[in-house]
Amino acid sequence: MPLSIEAVPVLESNYVWALHDGSHCVLVDPGSAAEPLAFLGDKGLELSAILITHHHWDHTEGIDEILARHPVPVWGPRDDRIEQVTRPVGEGDRIDIEPLSLSLEVLETPGHTRSHIMLHNNDMLISGDTLFSIGCGRLFEGTPEQMLASLDKLAGLPGATSVYCGHEYTVDNCRFALQVEPDNATLQARYEQAQRLRDNNRITLPSTLAEERAANPFLRVREPAVIDAANQREPGTGDDPAAVFGVIRRWKDG
Repeated sequence: MPLSIEAVPVLESNYVWALHDGSHCVLVDPGSAAEPLAFLGDKGLELSAILITHHHWDHTEGIDEILARHPVPVWGPRDDRIEQVTRPVGEGDRIDIEPLSLSLEVLETPGHTRSHIMLHNNDMLISGDTLFSIGCGRLFEGTPEQMLASLDKLAGLPGATSVYCGHEYTVDNCRFALQVEPDNATLQARYEQAQRLRDNNRITLPSTLAEERAANPFLRVREPAVIDAANQREPGTGDDPAAVFGVIRRWKDG
């Protein structure tokens, strides 16, 4: 059976991504245990591993309870704050989950946290809280320069890459992005699509990198319209990408 990727909603806005082949499963960022455990049980899946993108509690709180029932390897960043990680990884490392024939490359993406990682292959990007659909994570432990450098690592990935982020923020992110680029037709269409999906209690994810490049202001800080918006927001910003990024992030944090 080909790999399936399903979202398990937890907490207020989080998704635990479940990658499975009908028999074996990997869970990503379990911020709660009850819902992922029920998912495994309902589908009769054997857990093979847990993958963690960063240390925040809403991505890790469920690990211990899940491990108590399913003692499996936990892959994650090199960060002492995630005590359950048994397979620490960093930039350029590969995560191989043999039961699923799944191989993922690790990207270190500091900014949201100092040790955040993203995971990718030719088909998917597990972006945690670094890249959201039409947004990016707050800079809790990093600088605009760091976060922009992290996002710039995505430049070489194919546009068709599916983006699986950690939260359902798309509608709100679109509302903000339209303040930055009100004339962006792709963004307007994405907003309308996301609203329809949420109105029908459906998730807005995954998006694709091509869609994000066309509509996400945090990936568009070198575009004239975004530069102009940043300079209107904070006159004198200029066109340095990191400076523009910083303005847009402060504006969003507002």
